Amino acid sequence: MKTNFLLLTLDDMNYDSVDFVGTEEKKRQLMPNLDRLKAEGMTFRESHVSIGLCQPSRSVLMSGKYPHCNGARGFENISPDVRTLTQILKEDGYFNGIIGKENHISPREQFCWDVYEHTYDDAGDFGRSPECYYQKVREFLSRSKEQDAPFFLMVNSHDPHRPFAGSEDEIEMFGRHIAYEEMFCEADVKVPEFVPDLPDIRKEFAQYLNSVYRADQTVGQVMRALKEAGVEEDTMVWFLSDNGMSMPFAKANCYLNSTKSPYTVKWSGHIAPGSVSDALAASIDYMPTILEVAGLACPEDVDGKSLLPVLTEGLKEQYDDIYTSFYKTAKNNVTKRERYFPMRCVQNKQYAYIYNGWYGQEDKYRTETMAGLSFKAMEEAAKTDEAIARRVEFYLNRVKEELYDYQKDPQALNNLAGEPEYRSLLKEMRVRMQEYMKQSRDELLDKFENDVMTEERS
Repeated sequence: MKTNFLLLTLDDMNYDSVDFVGTEEKKRQLMPNLDRLKAEGMTFRESHVSIGLCQPSRSVLMSGKYPHCNGARGFENISPDVRTLTQILKEDGYFNGIIGKENHISPREQFCWDVYEHTYDDAGDFGRSPECYYQKVREFLSRSKEQDAPFFLMVNSHDPHRPFAGSEDEIEMFGRHIAYEEMFCEADVKVPEFVPDLPDIRKEFAQYLNSVYRADQTVGQVMRALKEAGVEEDTMVWFLSDNGMSMPFAKANCYLNSTKSPYTVKWSGHIAPGSVSDALAASIDYMPTILEVAGLACPEDVDGKSLLPVLTEGLKEQYDDIYTSFYKTAKNNVTKRERYFPMRCVQNKQYAYIYNGWYGQEDKYRTETMAGLSFKAMEEAAKTDEAIARRVEFYLNRVKEELYDYQKDPQALNNLAGEPEYRSLLKEMRVRMQEYMKQSRDELLDKFENDVMTEERS
């Protein structure tokens, strides 16, 4: 019997969201369904998406290629010559479906969907209704059974993407509040160090946590539908977040809070329940893994490699380091137009080196992470607080190079790039980035070499 596949994604959920809750009792209330899934499968503690932005992140998953290799660098179509995961599965008889954020996988015809379900409408609470996802997954599984075919199903929740639960931005965007349970208030919040602890930031983090809780309810309803259909034991379930939270210094950047993603994989009879992996993994690995499980050949030009030895054979490591990126924004109510902020990052389990290819340009940094309350609160506080003013200025302009020790500084607060004792490490990381750029034919290579590597040769 062929294995079924369920890919379940949340939208803009930070890998460490539970750490934003102040007490152990309230932490246990945040994600009970995801906690259950973790108890039934393997959780990765060093897993990343290859880009910290919604649409290109999903395109990486479905192609096994970096954004500059698959053509979808930021709200663009995958290149016509790229073989997609669902194309290959379809040729092997799989019944393919996508529920939610379907327009983030494009062009539609290149993905061979048999079921193509929209949830971003009033009836579906704009992709935030756990019940809507339950019903649509049930319908898909019923159709799959009628076809007597194995299935691949991608389910994409819009939670906890902005606007957050109970926020005024909901009224502005949707004309109403979306139903949610107010599980968390401002007193429950532990504000992380990458943003200052200000009243409006604390308020917005509480709204975010309520969105995370609602997203977890969607996870529970999807798993309920899978179990009721009698296919849970025959399905590999893969859970992740497409990128970090929509806050300053998280999503749409190259920090730990931008790309680290909480992979959880359940595959009954193959993966030990409650297991944990510290292998450094990337989303370019998803497609090669699924194709190996399905017994199908993977295109030779993918950038990733299968995680199956880690999942089922006890392999401890996948990579020594990984390569992540950012290219450009979408046009939205914050950016007003596409804006280009090219960034690249090489990171291992301890250190991360970031090259900001946009440093020095006239266009200051601007993304939808600046919507809502938090960045506005930072800007207001910056008028009287020098430390916050420096933080705001850095976010808007950056520097050419950043180097962080994530074991000591996971929030990326202390840039080591200019420190003499890290000079040798900085050179090593520059060379490693150059190698990644050459290997993947990164369009930023020439600028990187002119900006940075000329210094190495002088």
